[in-house]
Amino acid sequence: MITLRTKKSATLLALFGVLALVTMAGSAQQGPPPFGGPEHGHGPDGRPPIPFARELNLTDAQKAQIKQIADSFAASTKELRDKLKALHDSAPDPLSGAAFDETAVRAAAQARAGVEVELEVAHAKMMSQIFAVLTDEQKAQLAAHRQQFEQHRGAPPPPPPGEDVPLTDN
Repeated sequence: MITLRTKKSATLLALFGVLALVTMAGSAQQGPPPFGGPEHGHGPDGRPPIPFARELNLTDAQKAQIKQIADSFAASTKELRDKLKALHDSAPDPLSGAAFDETAVRAAAQARAGVEVELEVAHAKMMSQIFAVLTDEQKAQLAAHRQQFEQHRGAPPPPPPGEDVPLTDN
């Protein structure tokens, strides 16, 4: 049985994959420079792209298509993202000291939720378009990495340092 949490996790993983593909498409013209920021092969936040995206060996044509899809998505969702920011900025502040107004908080949350639904649908459409650009082999590689991620995500955390790790289930 697939739970909502599993669906959200799969969506997040797919989002990371898409972001990695978009990052690669944007920086594809340059070779892998040394460690650092965007000028060094990393994203604008300084983090490196997701490692498995490089393993997909995208062609220049695929990178260009993915960049075009991502640019189109950014342009088509700008109004929604601006609206979401405005709704967030205008939401009632429960820490303002004013009397709590549940109706206003609920209305603001519902307004944001409506915009978030539209953004999620647009994002799913973008991911579908990017996935269609991949070859069958690349799709299989992405599925394998996704499965590995899901397995690692479900693994228990390692024991704290200094604690014995049982070697058997006995």
